Amino acid sequence: MNERIVILGAGESGTGAALLAKVKTFDVFVSDQAAIKEKYKAELTYYNIAFEEGQHTAEKILNAKLIIKSPGIPEQSEIIRKINASGIPVVDEIEFASRYTTGKIIAITGTNGKTTTTLLTFHLMKVAGFDVALAGNVGFSMARQLVQKQFDWFVLEVSSFQLDGTKTFKPQIAVLLNVTPDHLDRYDYSMQNYTDSKFKVIQNMGADQHFIYYEDDSIIADEVSRRTLVPKRIPVSLRPSSTAPVHFDGEQMCFQLGEPFKIAQSDTTLTGPHNLINTMAAVSAVYTAGVPLDSIRSGLKSFKNAPHRLESVAIINGVEFVNDSKATNIDSVAYALRSFDKPLVWIAGGIDKGNDYSIIMDDVKRKVKALICLGKNNEKLKKSFGAVLKQIDETQNMKEVVHKALLVAEPGDVVLLSPACASFDLFKNYEDRGDQFKRAVLALKDQVEGVHT
Repeated sequence: MNERIVILGAGESGTGAALLAKVKTFDVFVSDQAAIKEKYKAELTYYNIAFEEGQHTAEKILNAKLIIKSPGIPEQSEIIRKINASGIPVVDEIEFASRYTTGKIIAITGTNGKTTTTLLTFHLMKVAGFDVALAGNVGFSMARQLVQKQFDWFVLEVSSFQLDGTKTFKPQIAVLLNVTPDHLDRYDYSMQNYTDSKFKVIQNMGADQHFIYYEDDSIIADEVSRRTLVPKRIPVSLRPSSTAPVHFDGEQMCFQLGEPFKIAQSDTTLTGPHNLINTMAAVSAVYTAGVPLDSIRSGLKSFKNAPHRLESVAIINGVEFVNDSKATNIDSVAYALRSFDKPLVWIAGGIDKGNDYSIIMDDVKRKVKALICLGKNNEKLKKSFGAVLKQIDETQNMKEVVHKALLVAEPGDVVLLSPACASFDLFKNYEDRGDQFKRAVLALKDQVEGVHT
């Protein structure tokens, strides 16, 4: 009789894991406490995989030899407590999938910048002709792609939640961009627990593998100094005085990974100091993986970032509108504010995640001329910045936000949507918030240009 695997959660990772488990001849059952999307139900039905939705039936779950859990299900949930009490091992989809690949893995994690760095790394390998797949938190799940074929390389964006479910996961190259407070409710409000989760990315790596990390991050630097690290280290730094093999000298990104070379940020499509870190990490990863330098240089010029990350939407009357809706925490907003030298009209607000606005107070004083609050409860924002900003407005309507912003802004200014908060008070998610912002900006542009013609 085939071993039974139960998969909790039937989103992209869960469904992908179910398909892979099925083709590996396991007895597979899928359980989702919410409704399953029709496209995933159709796949499960086609592959003759049993499933349930709207509930977790303990009797159908607790007879498994292995549980593959969606990263979104917290450890405190009732079904996970029962599974843990029963002693059934629980893993993540990337852990399960990695057991069935012959390819090498580049795993990229960090509180901020993961998606940009992952997409850039994948792009640089793809344009160089590598047999590479994109997976993890972006694209299709790793498990799903292994149903179709093996790849020489996988570039994975991995979250702390996914890393929590790893046991034998072993990247060839691991990247750790930063560690700042986020999702602490999942880690007993312990920063050390969250940090330990991020460092699980290197727990199984050997001396012939590589660990790329941002050494200016104080938490990472402290952990690196205290831990015994087995893989080869490639520290990355923004400090011109740094002796790190990869650093920014104040003018160019410098790489000493064999033959020394330099790259100017103006020769890439990304802007801002945070993207210097992302770019240096991605270039270090692909160069270490064997991508030729000439291909890296050309790939950096053709890269297009994912939407909602410092995305320039339009220029209206000399005012640039920028969509940074993905910035749902203070550190992301700090990166955004520091990416511009022009005066800013800042749009922020939503569901506060315990933000400490003092972190960005100096940046706001120097760069922000007006704040427009977009949320149902804006009191914390108004209280935090009321003493340093002459103009603070608020609304719960996206069309009104962009109109107010254009009235406040002058030619040469930037209107920056960088919310620092979750979006669920007014929007479905950060993508919906960003999409509504873009539509409102483009509608305003048409209106203004129509008046002028």
